[in-house]
Formats: sequence, structure tokens, C-alpha cells
Amino acid sequence: MPSSLAPCFLLSMPQLMDPNFSRTVVLLCKHREEGAFGLVVNRPLVTTGRVTVNLDPPASTDRELQVWIGGPVEPQRSWVLVGHEADEAEEIGMRIADNLYLSTSPDLLRQMLDPTPPLLARLIVGYSGWGPGQLEGELEAESWLISDIDRDLIFNTPPERMWEAAIRRLGADPAALQMSRSRGVH
Repeated sequence: MPSSLAPCFLLSMPQLMDPNFSRTVVLLCKHREEGAFGLVVNRPLVTTGRVTVNLDPPASTDRELQVWIGGPVEPQRSWVLVGHEADEAEEIGMRIADNLYLSTSPDLLRQMLDPTPPLLARLIVGYSGWGPGQLEGELEAESWLISDIDRDLIFNTPPERMWEAAIRRLGADPAALQMSRSRGVH
């Protein structure tokens, strides 16, 4: 296997019809011979009721907690994606990229319920996973574009505009992208 693609953004091609990944920006966190792990970062969970967070001891909040869908795999699992400066990052979690960390810390989750939560933090449920060789096959089939990670894009771009903004960062027009028989994106 060639070297790891992670960390990077995977940007779904417009022709990708899988409803789990149509117009998504996936933060690819791990890419190994055994497979790959990523989180969709532009799909907020739309709810009409309260979200229950199981912590011990129990915690509650009067404010609404936004939850993001990281992918279709294990929707009962959750992570906190945090954008912190390097000097603040001690014991936050796994480093994904500069100033970007992934955590499963209950303490961090509890902080997100506080009246003044961390500004650059997202609660993400589920994840995107690929088995051995699966992501490579999808890349060969031109299902994804690869881009550098941009923390600002994750935390400061409205989710409905993130996919288009990420593709435009590559210098491409999303409406003009198409997969070709000659194995090239045009």
C-alpha cells in the first residue's frame, strides 16, 4: 500500500449518489492497510427534540447542543472534534492535523454542555469507515477529490456551503466537475 493519505479532506464528486456521502466533506483521520476512518464534517443532525447525553454523573443543559453526523457506521458512538492551538492541546485527544484533535473525553463532552462551551468543538456521532482497499477503489473510480485540511473551513463555514467552498479552494467549479471514462476528473 502506498503511504497514508491521512490527514486530508475527501470531497465527494457530484456524481456520488450514496445518500450518506452526497456533497460531503470527510475529514480522513486514519488510512492504513487495514482500512480507513473519517468523519463527515458538513452534515448537522436535524432534530426537533432534545439530545440526550449519557454522562456519569448525569449532566444537563438549558441550551441546545448541536450534533453532527460523522457517517453511517456505529451511530451510537461519539467523538468531539476540537480545534485548539498547540499549547492548549495537552491531553485533548488524538492529533489529526495542526490545531485539530479528536477526543472521546467525557470531560470535554461535559464542557460542551456548559453555558460557555469551547468555541471550536463539535460533537460528532457515527463515522465513515472503509475496509482494506475499499477507499483506494473508490478513489480509482473517481468518487472523491483529495484536499488539504482547513480548520477554518470546518468551524467557520456554514455546513450547507462547505462542500462547494472546499471544491472551489481546489480551483474547480463544482457544477463543471464530472467523472470521465479516461479516469480523469474534468
